Amino acid sequence: MTVHNDTVDAAKANPDAPQPYVELGLKDDEYDKITKILGRRPTDAELSVYSVMWSEHCSYKSSKVHLRYFGETTTPEMAEKILAGIGENAGVVDIGGGDAVTFRVESHNHPSFVEPYQGAATGVGGIVRDIMAMGARPIAVMDQLRFGPADAPDTKRVLPGVVHGVGGYGNSLGLPNIGGETVFDEAYSGNPLVNALCVGTLKVEDLKLAFASGTGNKVMLFGSRTGLDGIGGVSVLGSESFEEGAERKLPAVQVGDPFAEKVLIECCLELYQAGVVVGIQDLGGGGLACATSELAAAGDGGMRVNLDAVPLRAENMTAAEILASESQERMCAVVTPENVEKFQAICAKWEVPVAEIGEVIDEKDRYLVYHNGELVVDAPASTIDEGPVYERPFARPEWQDELQEQAPVERPADLKQALFDMVSSPALCSRDFITEQYDRYVRGNTVKAKYSDAGVLRINEETNRGVAVSADASGRYTKLDPATGARLALAEAYRNVAVTGAKPVAVTNCLNFGSPESADVMWQFREAVHGLADGAKELGIPVSGGNVSFYNQTGDEPILPTPVVGVLGVIEDVHQAIGHDLGTVDEAEVLILLGETDDEFGGSIWQQISGGGLSGLPPQVDLADEERLADFFVGNTDLTGAHDISEGGLAQTVVEMAFRTEGGVKLDLSAVHEDEFVALFSESASRAVVATTAGRVDAVLARAAEKGVPAAVIGETTQGRELVFGDVAVDLDELKAAWKATLPDLFGHAVGANSVVE
Repeated sequence: MTVHNDTVDAAKANPDAPQPYVELGLKDDEYDKITKILGRRPTDAELSVYSVMWSEHCSYKSSKVHLRYFGETTTPEMAEKILAGIGENAGVVDIGGGDAVTFRVESHNHPSFVEPYQGAATGVGGIVRDIMAMGARPIAVMDQLRFGPADAPDTKRVLPGVVHGVGGYGNSLGLPNIGGETVFDEAYSGNPLVNALCVGTLKVEDLKLAFASGTGNKVMLFGSRTGLDGIGGVSVLGSESFEEGAERKLPAVQVGDPFAEKVLIECCLELYQAGVVVGIQDLGGGGLACATSELAAAGDGGMRVNLDAVPLRAENMTAAEILASESQERMCAVVTPENVEKFQAICAKWEVPVAEIGEVIDEKDRYLVYHNGELVVDAPASTIDEGPVYERPFARPEWQDELQEQAPVERPADLKQALFDMVSSPALCSRDFITEQYDRYVRGNTVKAKYSDAGVLRINEETNRGVAVSADASGRYTKLDPATGARLALAEAYRNVAVTGAKPVAVTNCLNFGSPESADVMWQFREAVHGLADGAKELGIPVSGGNVSFYNQTGDEPILPTPVVGVLGVIEDVHQAIGHDLGTVDEAEVLILLGETDDEFGGSIWQQISGGGLSGLPPQVDLADEERLADFFVGNTDLTGAHDISEGGLAQTVVEMAFRTEGGVKLDLSAVHEDEFVALFSESASRAVVATTAGRVDAVLARAAEKGVPAAVIGETTQGRELVFGDVAVDLDELKAAWKATLPDLFGHAVGANSVVE
């Protein structure tokens, strides 16, 4: 059976044929603009291509005007180590000695609500292919997850599937999951956030970029066959808000095959090594339409594509469906004619389907697509790739001043009970239920992962050079003050990397916000971008790339604005990486607090769990303090352990350190703050706890003074199995049991063969 084509000739002959552009996410003015570009109505295939490529997910049409600020604030000194930056599939950083690292974080939020397992799994698969497209071997993944209240019925539906999807895909690829974050908040009900991060490694000279150049060069599609799954994924799911019943949009969710992707990784690496790839692009959001039009727009010619050559796994697919399909595990390469046979041979070796689907033509910017021998797309590639640019209205919300008025902080009558309440809350309890479903040590180069502030990986097995990676965000802080919230996310990720002994060198981000059609949301977004960009400039580390996810809201209620910020650091010898265990030496350890503690509870976990809602200002942060703190850690060999202080304050930090020892800890809170409650639970920034032996205390304090970091001895390890402060003694085993029990009690119904709960 031959599929009917709406051809270019038919479009010219039937200019008034109705088209479902509204259903595809296009506005009236956008459709009119397309007709002006083409000089006629678009064909069905052209409409599909433009609707996908002009979606918020692919075009960044509402965020472009603000994202330019990252470039404006990046100095030449900041950019000199960036081999590939904003606009590429992933940022690539020169870490020295000929080694480079690429990393990126991306969202797969709406698909993960609709179909949690496949939504999360294909989110991991997509970010891995972004890393592959830079010429790199993917070496690790991380995840940033946010759900509604932990005890909500829908969270019980979504969380197990998401976690299983992240673990199932990553584990099957043989990639260690080296860290992440899981947050519960009412604001994410009906719109969870699933952000996946991937790290890859390559030699500097092996960098690959996405462009189609060289007239006569061939366009090769390789990987899985193209099917009907994922059609409309970015235009239907990624560019609109959820309404009731949105979970039924199953056809728009992609279906992943991690084993096909594992073979694709090895195939790509051999293709790169053989030198047969001119340009490379992964197929993710927007499918073949996105990959081919972006390659054409970035090249020095145009492109002719023949859809009849695309290997299909469904019958009677239309040109629009083939172009828009988001079937997973596919890549698109540009290859010189003399290398096509070698390219095909390598694909055959790995049993990866491959097809020559087009070629580069000498007509600059021309994008031609044929199906059933007829022309179905004839458009300028640049107009597809660039999309419209909107300057959406933005204004500081009328409710912002009232929100920032600090409600009185409820002080607990019983600090011991408060500690149990905090540690066992869904906000701070053990994530073992989640992380034990992930393989952390596969590939053998994971140095730090479980219970570590940042994941640490060996990159070079000869020199032991490595990297540390962390990603953080607080939607609560960001709603109170978007610019400060973004700076705090940057500060925490930077600090998490620093306390391992690594030197922070680059930033990536995934900016999750509500509808850009809301002036309130756009103000939050703009403020967060400026806060992050200015913060990166102050720290002297560049933003190497990022992702924007809009329309994260249910009806008219947006999520908490959530700028996830990832930081990459370099450590010259991973054997010198600092952990945060206590009890690693035979003698007692002394605990030292770095930084100053103030009465700061706006947006804090204490405010959240004590029923205080959300109000006030978030902790204030001076990034110069963060930089001094980082300098303190680089090359410091006097420490036996270190842990940053963030959510939950000093109490959470010390408790997490104490859980890893067979002994106990005695604290002197008067050395922290005159108010014990503030000392325990304040979330002041730029702080960490370090451990050392008695003989090295003076050296640690002297180094802190040299670096300009406030430091005070606040406690020591003890033989008893208690945490003692003032008149309070807490049994650490009881506290640990409460800490570990929360998530299994909530989600034990979902424990299966792939779950391990201690």
